[in-house]
Amino acid sequence: MPDYKAPRRDIQFVMHEVLNVEDHYKALRGDEEVNRDLIDAIVEEGAKFCENELAPINRSGDEEGCGFDNGVVTTPKGFKEAYQKYVEGGWPSLSAPIEEGGQGLPNSLGIVMSEMVGTANWSWGMYPGLSHGAIKTLESHGTPEQKERYLTRLISGEWTGTMCLTEPHCGTDLGILRTKAEPNADGSYSISGTKIFISAGDHDMVDNIIHIVLARLPDAPKGTKGISLFIVPKVNVNEDGSLGEVNGVSCGSIEHKMGIKASATCVLNFEGAKGYLIGPPNRGLNCMFTFMNTARIGTALQGVAAAEGSYQGALTYAKERLAMRALSGPKCPEKEADPIIVHPDVRRMLLTQKAFAEGGRALLYYLSMQGDIVEHGADEEAKKLADDLMAFLTPIAKAFCTETGLEAANHGVQVFGGHGFIREWGMEQIVRDTRIATLYEGTTGIQALDLLGRKVMLTQGGLLKNFTKIVHKFCKENADNADIAEFIEPLAAMNKEWGDLTTQIGMRAMANQEEIGAAAVDYLMYSGYITLAYFWALMAKAAKEQLAAGTTEVGFYTAKVQTAQFYFKRILPRTKSLVETINGGLDCLMDMEVDNFGFY
Repeated sequence: MPDYKAPRRDIQFVMHEVLNVEDHYKALRGDEEVNRDLIDAIVEEGAKFCENELAPINRSGDEEGCGFDNGVVTTPKGFKEAYQKYVEGGWPSLSAPIEEGGQGLPNSLGIVMSEMVGTANWSWGMYPGLSHGAIKTLESHGTPEQKERYLTRLISGEWTGTMCLTEPHCGTDLGILRTKAEPNADGSYSISGTKIFISAGDHDMVDNIIHIVLARLPDAPKGTKGISLFIVPKVNVNEDGSLGEVNGVSCGSIEHKMGIKASATCVLNFEGAKGYLIGPPNRGLNCMFTFMNTARIGTALQGVAAAEGSYQGALTYAKERLAMRALSGPKCPEKEADPIIVHPDVRRMLLTQKAFAEGGRALLYYLSMQGDIVEHGADEEAKKLADDLMAFLTPIAKAFCTETGLEAANHGVQVFGGHGFIREWGMEQIVRDTRIATLYEGTTGIQALDLLGRKVMLTQGGLLKNFTKIVHKFCKENADNADIAEFIEPLAAMNKEWGDLTTQIGMRAMANQEEIGAAAVDYLMYSGYITLAYFWALMAKAAKEQLAAGTTEVGFYTAKVQTAQFYFKRILPRTKSLVETINGGLDCLMDMEVDNFGFY
């Protein structure tokens, strides 16, 4: 299994030199308590925990998997002990409000910790990871009594949380869900139904699990407008906060999965379980989006984690593995062959992994900072812009980062050659674990429809323009900067093309709305490549400035510029083929009769 080392230096570069988080935090908080020293200390301690506690049980957890016996779920050896250390370290409460038992630090700092956890051991990270969304949902929509009873213990990590959406007959189309909520005389509700694919739905790491459940009231209208949201604890909580009787929710089975085998993915049966309404009746889906958006950013992190983890393993192997000689002559004549890192194609794969890991990191840290502004900002106009940027960038981040993360993971296997296919090396586990990331929290196709249909077309391009204006301003401010002209000129041209291409799709969609579905995934990937190009241009500029100032870290900053050059020359041109496929239109997809798809 690759030895995980937290990318401390790159995290510091993105946070301090590219995104200037210290000033960001000062502006939000009105104080200077969250300074660079504190930020770096938190990252360092988080890195140690992930390297020393989580990474060593990653492969063993995959080998052992979860146990299931007579409705009881057990986690692999070491998982429960690692969780206890996680709680003792105060990590669950890092970004929660002080008044609710948290440490009051920004959410964007929590994202950094989540990335390191995910790269070290994604399966383990699923258990506390789902709690973040439950916490956000209760913070935003829970009553004071609900917060006192459930929220503080979720924040402390004493309990964990889940979200329960999917049912056997419905996944993305929640409008047809069947779980029922019958009112009880005491103001609670009786919840009955079956939910599937519930990550961390049951386990042995805590005494109680708080399920956030979508269900229908008896008089609810059909479709998504008739869905309400409920708190359903695994164990009922008494008035004094002590645990009472086991609630009517049980684990019927756990899924046998391709990857993330150490994460318990459960079928949950609700049989008259006692639940409590969150938010207004029939507005559950609106409330749940608080949870879902948090989860989607968390899932985007899995793509970055896969790229980073696979890159680390592949890089070490490529430096050590000897095979053939360089085409231009031996590079290590004292050895029987050259290390494979001398070969251009191996470098192509390594640089692709590096570009997606480091570019994705910058995008997600930026996105999490917008969340800070939405939650803690004082300027309403700035909060509105940040909220709109999050709405636009979240589907891009979720789908693009997971697709490119999967690509990077596959490159890692390829660098290892036949050894990559062997379990002992650990590279194939990364592929298996990250394959789910393009599926859950909305598949790539669903994210693409959200982006193009809802976020772009329904706003008449308004949300797109919010971001392209930021890119345009950056390009205009650096138009005369010769040091980064190689990045600014193509970025400016593609930023304009982005708007033109969107207009063309919109014109076709006026004649047939199916054109949006035909273009959506290619449009999302096109948007992702340009978005990452912007962040690589930002990073190249920051690196060039350090080199010009005479930095002693010449190697680090030179590598950053060279990776940006690789991205612009070898990755960004993919947009040209995407323009062609987008313009290929609808007819070639829909002309074939269904019966003609197969003859046997």
